[in-house]
Parts: sequence; structure tokens; C-alpha cells
Amino acid sequence: MPEQPYRSDARAGVAGRTIVLAGASSALGARLAQVLGGAGARVLAVARREMPDLAALDGVTTLRADLTDPDAVARLVGEVHDAVGPVDGVLPLVGGWRGGGGVPGQTPDVHDALAPAFTALRLTTTAFWEDLVASDAGRVAIASSTSVAAPRAGSATYGALKAAAEHWTGALAHGFTLAARTDDGEAAALRGAAVVLRVKAVAGLEDVLAARVAALWDSPAADLNGSTTTITGTTPNAAGE
Repeated sequence: MPEQPYRSDARAGVAGRTIVLAGASSALGARLAQVLGGAGARVLAVARREMPDLAALDGVTTLRADLTDPDAVARLVGEVHDAVGPVDGVLPLVGGWRGGGGVPGQTPDVHDALAPAFTALRLTTTAFWEDLVASDAGRVAIASSTSVAAPRAGSATYGALKAAAEHWTGALAHGFTLAARTDDGEAAALRGAAVVLRVKAVAGLEDVLAARVAALWDSPAADLNGSTTTITGTTPNAAGE
């Protein structure tokens, strides 16, 4: 876990926060939109396609964008700022799984199918970074995989890209720490946090993950930033890595 500055006294709770769900058309995206919107957050649910079910939810606005296209992401930032102003959270949800076939099965097609998830993570967090470090409680969370800690031949490409996503998220955590330093380099109140939530599979854990994400605004950034939590059911196992 990165070196942490002092705790912030920022207000707690997700109510009133503005949160971007980047790639919200999945079952997890739908559940997050429902839980966060229901808790009083302003949710911007973004995907390539229309999401009428999400658009009908309280507190949720749907937007269409290709999150792997830098120009489209730049336009998205402008749309979000025009609609609701700066954001307090980015939750990159672009995902998917392909694997099998051992090492020979790790073909370029498999890589090309999985790589957009990392691209979307990189582009969205970079594009909204100034908002996140300006917020009194900026948060980034990704859903990763337990395969990162247990490499297997048949999921080599998938696991490698998840590992890259975890590394990127750890770098964001360091960025939050740097942003909290004063002009003379002293540690000040940490306001932002980037976290990794590992699961074996998302299916069946949507409710647990949604609750865990919503609770990120209940805890001080210093308790969260740079953490990796493995979720196996209703009781997560947290560890700083």
C-alpha cells in the first residue's frame, strides 16, 4: 500500500456524490446504478448502447460513448461537466472473459477481445483525474480477478490484463497520495482513494460488490487507498498490497 498522509475530515457518505459508471451495461453496472442512485448519488451510467432500464432509475443518467476512443472519452467529460459538473468517483466496469486452450490458446484474438477493458480504465481515469483529486472524497474502484494471484495457462491473457489494471489502479493510489502533499512536500489530508476488489467471478456477487462500492464513501481515504480486497461472499478479505 502506498505511503499514506493524514486522514481527511471530508464528509462521509455516498449521497450527493457524482459517480461515473464506465461500461454500465453489465449486470454489475445495473446493480451499482440501482444501489448508488437509491442511496442518493448522482450516477452517470455510460456504455456503447442504450440502457433504458437504467435510465428509468432514480438518480441515474445514461450516456453513450466508446470508452476505448480518446476523443469520445474527451467528449464524455464535457457532457458530464455540462450536465452535472465535476465527479467524485469513476468505476470502470468494461470487462469480459475469454480463455482456455492452455498457452497455445492465448491468441491475438483473445488479447484483442480483452484489451479494451484496460484501455477504458486508462482513458476514463486519466480524463477525470483532475475532478478526482479536486474532490473531497474522490474514489476509483475496479473489479479484478483472483487469477492475478494464481496464474493459469488457460487464463494467461485475462490474468495479465487484470494484473495490468491492478498496477494502474495502484499508480492512481500513489497519485492520490502525491496530490495530498503540500507545496513543501509534507503529507496533508488524504482525500482520494483507489482500490481493487478481487473476485473469482462477478456473477452472483453483484449485490456484495455494489454494497462494497457504495461504502467506499463511508470510510476515510487513508483506510482505503491502495488496498486490495478479495471478496468470496458476504465477508471480504482485505489486504494492502
